[in-house]
Amino acid sequence: MAEHQEGRLNALAPDEKVTPVTVYTLTGLAVGQLVSKEQIRVSTWLRTNMAPAYLSLYEARFLSLAGRDAGQSLAFAELHVPTSQVIAFHLLPPASDPLDYDPNEPYRKMEPVSVMTGFFRFDGLLRMSTYSNLGAYLDVTKEAFTPIYEVEVYNQAAPSLKAVRASYALIRQEAALFARCV
Repeated sequence: MAEHQEGRLNALAPDEKVTPVTVYTLTGLAVGQLVSKEQIRVSTWLRTNMAPAYLSLYEARFLSLAGRDAGQSLAFAELHVPTSQVIAFHLLPPASDPLDYDPNEPYRKMEPVSVMTGFFRFDGLLRMSTYSNLGAYLDVTKEAFTPIYEVEVYNQAAPSLKAVRASYALIRQEAALFARCV
């Protein structure tokens, strides 16, 4: 990634793009513009070995849900979030990427799940083998981030906030509780 400097969004290299994203941490959520190489599929980036050590957001806002600043929305020209602290991540709607799977692939199903992590609940669909169930899926999956599809995100700390809908979100598996919907 090029040097971080003033006006980074106005100084993109020809092979770079800007994508609006939402990043969830244990203390709040950040929304901002993420700069990446053009060929990067940002929605799945954290599942790859090319994931950055920091997610650098520009024109960022951080909604603090813990501590002294709880309930405050803070604005920053730049906000650098360690990827190790990301508990969930998705493109900011209406931005979206093409599906990362073949919907006609045999022996696959979409299982309704509710995932609780930090101050947030993610209701959506988990893609797995038709021969599997949620417990077995979690036992064998070794990825750091689990993809959830057709997601509705609820803020448990501020229930008055409207749910956010995204076509795809990544959830840090070790930081989440997974529940099968009834």
